[in-house]
Amino acid sequence: MKLKISVLIPTYNEAENLKALLPLLSWADEIVIVDSLSNDQTSSVAASFAAKFLQRKYDGPAFQKNWAIEYCANDWVLIFDADERPTAELCEEIKNLFENGKPTLDAYRIKRRNFFMGKEIRYSGWQNDWVTRLIRKDNCRYKETMVHEEIVCEGKVGRLKSPMLHFTYRDIAHFKAKIERYAKWSAMDYDNRTGKIGFFHLYLKPAFRFFKHYILKMGFLDGAAGYSISKLMASGVRKRYQYLQQKRKSGSWD
Repeated sequence: MKLKISVLIPTYNEAENLKALLPLLSWADEIVIVDSLSNDQTSSVAASFAAKFLQRKYDGPAFQKNWAIEYCANDWVLIFDADERPTAELCEEIKNLFENGKPTLDAYRIKRRNFFMGKEIRYSGWQNDWVTRLIRKDNCRYKETMVHEEIVCEGKVGRLKSPMLHFTYRDIAHFKAKIERYAKWSAMDYDNRTGKIGFFHLYLKPAFRFFKHYILKMGFLDGAAGYSISKLMASGVRKRYQYLQQKRKSGSWD
């Protein structure tokens, strides 16, 4: 018997990840994929697993998922990125939650175990990575920001005990490309709350971001991966303000 849960997965060229993720979700009543106009085999992989396939031009992660939540048939929605995997323990915990009666809370947070450069990242600021992913549809929506979108819940939020796995970036090049995209989106979020950009924004803030991830969050214990994460996170902060400078000079984000 399948659980009355809709699993929502946003995608863009995620055929290979879907091949690994979708077989783990056979217990869900519905799988909904919201796709940002992929040009790989994402649609055919989705069809092979009888997923509901929606397409929409991408205008930010929160906007994309909020739009797709409306198309989920069930009262409860479980959200995964394509590069995430539920553990067997997490699947069992969710099954037990529903088979023992409907959940009593309005949303549940799940801990992510993150992997990068072939190893699990235990520090570097990624050690307490909890995300709200199992939600009662009527009471929850994403706050509409361009980056670091978070669920806003009108009700009580709890935590599940079992984690998911997050295979976050394939390699350094993939990480750099995402930092570049996120820096531009972050600049959009920061535009109205940032004054004149100067030495503080372009040098001191990135330096502190490196110090925060590598020293305060003990990234040095993650070895070369921790150093790369800290350096790239600092780079993202600087690029944010460089994009903002560029926009203010040209009047356009292009």
